[in-house]
Amino acid sequence: MINHLKDDTIAAISTAPGVGGIAVIRISGNQSIEIVSSIFKANKKDVEIKTASAYQAIYGTIYECEEEIDKVVVSLFRAPHSFTGEDVVEISCHGSIYIQQRILSLLINKGCRLATAGEFTQRAFFNGKMDLSQAEAVADLINSQTKAAHSVALNQMKGTFSNKLSLLREKLLHLVSLLELELDFGDHEELEFADRKELIQISTELYNEIKKLTSSFSTGNAIKNGIPVSIIGNTNVGKSTLLNHLIGEEKAIVSDIPGTTRDIIEDVVNINGISFRFIDTAGIRSTSDTIEKIGIERSYNAINHSQIVIWVIDGSNYEIEKINDIKQYLLESGKIIITVINKIDIATQQQLDTIKLHLSDTLNNILLISAKKEQYIEELTNLLYEKAGISEDINNDIIVNNVRHYEALQHSLESIERIIEGLNNNIPSDFIAQDARETIHYLSEITGGEITTPEVLSNIFSKFCIGK
Repeated sequence: MINHLKDDTIAAISTAPGVGGIAVIRISGNQSIEIVSSIFKANKKDVEIKTASAYQAIYGTIYECEEEIDKVVVSLFRAPHSFTGEDVVEISCHGSIYIQQRILSLLINKGCRLATAGEFTQRAFFNGKMDLSQAEAVADLINSQTKAAHSVALNQMKGTFSNKLSLLREKLLHLVSLLELELDFGDHEELEFADRKELIQISTELYNEIKKLTSSFSTGNAIKNGIPVSIIGNTNVGKSTLLNHLIGEEKAIVSDIPGTTRDIIEDVVNINGISFRFIDTAGIRSTSDTIEKIGIERSYNAINHSQIVIWVIDGSNYEIEKINDIKQYLLESGKIIITVINKIDIATQQQLDTIKLHLSDTLNNILLISAKKEQYIEELTNLLYEKAGISEDINNDIIVNNVRHYEALQHSLESIERIIEGLNNNIPSDFIAQDARETIHYLSEITGGEITTPEVLSNIFSKFCIGK
């Protein structure tokens, strides 16, 4: 790996912008301890940052010449046992913007450079403190808004995904080694390192494991960005009222006038640690209104981009001919459908029984609610959580939530498919070996590593006793 690190020392305010009780200024680089010691004086006379041992928090004062700037706590982390792998000093000062900027200016005047976005994590990557997928997980962890997103990011940051890729890489190296041996010693009929059946078995195992990782992306993407849920139905069935109760605010206009909602209204709600992105759509009906027609087209588009569809039906005013087209469209969409029969507070039992009888032959997940009276809304949110299909044991699952990782895994999967096809069709080993190397290349893109020929050779000599 090429090291792109500079030798300079960087500094930045690490806490969120604005005023707070405490702010943290982080410094990393070879001169970090020297620079901080030039502006800091410990309260204890016998304590010096230059000679202090690592992992100490030292109380003292920041000075500019003889002027006292602030009472601070300095935390010391010596290389290589720090986040970046370099000497790192963190200054915890009071949260005044003036104090933060004054200390940062002092550090820059003494020789620091203002860090660029993500540069501390970048240095951690280049210094081998984490691989590329772990570095990307740092950003996901910072931006996580729910328990599920936090768990996935933390799991990846710990290296669970990286360890899995490392195991796959070892299997691929073993496969390449067997193919290389077949090429080198193919003219010695008395030697057999692996038959094609064994190679097919190894390749199939690799395919299944990579396929499982790629399949987890739909879950990971939903956790990271929120599960899209569209609320659809005819006009005046209570879609907007339901949305307002689900998000806990009066976001959608509620009116008895048909066609009030003419465009998409969207908001995100956290349910049991998972984000759901609710989309209220225009009522679906026949209309000559040009603007309303556009809204209805967008309603159908919202269905296509949703993972779950909540279909709201008016239990007090049910007309089969009005909903049959919607019903057929939903059944053909392949989406998870939750059918909500609304307005049970004013519907008769006979009306409700008729609707359920008409729907139950083709639809599951039918709920009776009253959005206006807030009846059985909790049952709906519980069903949404269940249908999201998020494992309760996220901490132990490897879930891909990064588009770059997903694309690399997809390319790896295509290469593995070619390997299996080549083995089944007795394609020469050198072509298959090339596909295996290509698979390794794509997997290595995820972590930022490289595969070299010496590694393959080392693997051959370590696994086999050639010439013995």
